Amino acid sequence: MYSTTDFRRGLKIEYKGEPYEIIDFQHVKPGKGAAFVKTRMKNLLTGNVLDINFRSGDKFPKPDLEEREAQYLYSDGEGYWFMDVETYDQFSIPAANLGEKAGYLQEGIQVKILFYRGNAIDIELPNFVELKVVETEPGVRGDTVSGGSKPAKLETGLVVNVPLFINEGDIIKIDTRTGEYVERIG
Repeated sequence: MYSTTDFRRGLKIEYKGEPYEIIDFQHVKPGKGAAFVKTRMKNLLTGNVLDINFRSGDKFPKPDLEEREAQYLYSDGEGYWFMDVETYDQFSIPAANLGEKAGYLQEGIQVKILFYRGNAIDIELPNFVELKVVETEPGVRGDTVSGGSKPAKLETGLVVNVPLFINEGDIIKIDTRTGEYVERIG
């Protein structure tokens, strides 16, 4: 069981029979009345975000979650297929469950799959991925590292802002937590 004193970003709890991940929280002690915790959390099954106030000291059960290492295989249009690296079992996660995370998936990438009651519901990406730029405006002479930025389309279809000196064919490192350009690899 978790208490409101255990709350932290990323903590997964069960609320009303469904798994939730805490996005943000704030302990509040008003001048009058009991203390409470303002909480923003995301439903891991539907993706809906709730803003709820809990009384300080409320208790929540741990959800029946399991993490497994897997390798991304391919997308069939309806979902994304992965293979468990230990058992070689293959399974699919619906495209709606992944949302923006799908833009970082490239064939062969290792991810952690989150299972709830035996069903794959979400993935955890590595912190950084290296992707090839397939479409961007050409660089202009005089562009410097400290200059502005421009949009670039990557091999997975993801569009990120990159410095002006990045060209088509360059391989760049992207932070999957923020979606921002980190550095040029080659």
